[in-house]
Amino acid sequence: MKVQLKRIDNDYHFELKNERGHITHIDSKAEVGGHDLAPSPMEYVLMGVAGCSAIDVISILKKQRQEITDYRAEVDGTREKIDGATPFKSIAVTVFLEGEIAPDKAKRAAQLSFEKYCSVSKTLEPTATIEYKVVLNNKEL
Repeated sequence: MKVQLKRIDNDYHFELKNERGHITHIDSKAEVGGHDLAPSPMEYVLMGVAGCSAIDVISILKKQRQEITDYRAEVDGTREKIDGATPFKSIAVTVFLEGEIAPDKAKRAAQLSFEKYCSVSKTLEPTATIEYKVVLNNKEL
């Protein structure tokens, strides 16, 4: 896996491209010298957690022939200053599912994602505590 980064302006706006040609941008907040034109690298980390787990959960539920009519997630990261860096200390994910889905299957799919399959979560696991909960058809499981 490989990505390329190219500087766009004289500050912190960058274009990134993966091997398949997909392009995205990164910038920093205005208060630290950026122009706030794109998510920050740390926001992309949280987006990675959300996207990785979504692919896992939906894949698992589809294999179990569960009917998913909507999927959303909220990811909240808490950071802690360590030697000048500010890595994530904890990450809380809420998975919102709608559809004809058995509650036990929804919980198990999330458990398998966060505890076994999600490569992003597993990468962050040594330094950040990742907690998750599932809300199915507006009811927390």
